[in-house]
Amino acid sequence: MANKPEKFIDENGLRLDGRAVDEIRPMTIEIGVLSRADGSCYLEWGKNKILAAVYGPRELHPRRMQKPDEAIVRYRYNMAAFSVEDRARPGPSRRSIEISKVSRDAFAPIIMTKYYPSAVIDIFAEVLQADAGTRTAAINAASIALADAGIPMKGLISACAVGKVDGQLVLDLSKDEDNYGNADLPIAMTQDGEISLLQMDGNLTKEEFKKALEMASEGCRQILEIQKEALKRKFASHEEVVESLAEVADEIIEDVQKEIELIDEDFEVSELEDEDVIEITIAKTDTSEPVDKAQEEDFTEFTEDESSNVDGPEGYEADKAGERHEQ
Repeated sequence: MANKPEKFIDENGLRLDGRAVDEIRPMTIEIGVLSRADGSCYLEWGKNKILAAVYGPRELHPRRMQKPDEAIVRYRYNMAAFSVEDRARPGPSRRSIEISKVSRDAFAPIIMTKYYPSAVIDIFAEVLQADAGTRTAAINAASIALADAGIPMKGLISACAVGKVDGQLVLDLSKDEDNYGNADLPIAMTQDGEISLLQMDGNLTKEEFKKALEMASEGCRQILEIQKEALKRKFASHEEVVESLAEVADEIIEDVQKEIELIDEDFEVSELEDEDVIEITIAKTDTSEPVDKAQEEDFTEFTEDESSNVDGPEGYEADKAGERHEQ
């Protein structure tokens, strides 16, 4: 661990990293980074690097754990062994279990679980690099991953922390401020301003607590705008594709309608009167070819010669008798 700085805020009111007391660290968000997850998000906040993934809703096993009227939300927060300077012990710790529980409780009333009875929604938040405020950073990333997965929610959740250093409240603690500060107050809020998570480590007076809530609310509002912009970048391209396809479909429909109108004009049939029908019938009869007289004579002779073959048994016997007489 680095040595404690002598002073966290200089005479100009700037902190060690050059930020003002009410300024958050730069944040970047990428959505849909995991192809096999239903929703995913990669978030960098300061030096924090968080990867969040959402799987579900899917059937919960074993079935004895299912709820017939709603889905179960499971949240797993984990810090990679290489995420801190001193290699962390792999596997769940008391801290990670505690953060997983409070984070799940923050999302449970926001997610509309009634739509998915007997199902489960799994949220995984993996800290790849830690730099203070990992629980709030993980909540911000998980909120985006849920939106990417299409999970119906009452709104996005934004989280931020307020701390106290050098006797002064600061927004979004850095690593040194978190390690050597006097208090830490992580808060998660919905976009309607409702608090879904509040924890405090340290001591604050009543006036300081009220001011910390105001600062945290402003920080969550700024983070919410960053989250919205990230979602717009992700889904704006899809909207543009849909709009372009709709325009092409409208053009095709117009072309088809024009073709139909042309066909109707070309094949428009006028009503025929009875006299016209009679004239057409007579004309077809007159143009027929006459029968050849030679063919008529051959046909007559053939009929007379073969007539005996159609007189029944008597005619047949007479022909046989005539043949024997000639012989």
